[in-house]
Amino acid sequence: MTETTETTATAHQPATAEARIALGRYGEDVAARYLTGQGLVLLERNWRCAEGELDLVLREGEVLVACEVKTRTSLVAGTPHEAITDAKLDRLKRLAERWAQERGLRPPETRIDLVAVLRPRRGAAVVDHVRGLA
Repeated sequence: MTETTETTATAHQPATAEARIALGRYGEDVAARYLTGQGLVLLERNWRCAEGELDLVLREGEVLVACEVKTRTSLVAGTPHEAITDAKLDRLKRLAERWAQERGLRPPETRIDLVAVLRPRRGAAVVDHVRGLA
């Protein structure tokens, strides 16, 4: 009986990881559509380097915008806003600077935004765009 329980638990772990990945992808899709609908220009999605990842990189006029997307199905584990710590903000700033540097860009301003996406069981997603966290 122990073997069955262990096998079952192991078999479900990838599904949970897959579900988290799918939820994150959904939130990024929603955020990208929302932001481009607001007039921002999407430059890149899921840019990665050794230091981390930028979910969305956009331009609003001459401003470079690095956008963190946090997606939740409930608020049981806290709001998406609570997931953005000072350390996370510092890392996002460094990543945005590195992204621009690798492309030879020197934007007059760089901004860090958050798009919080709440995907309820029923109904449309709720989107909250917080501009200028840093």
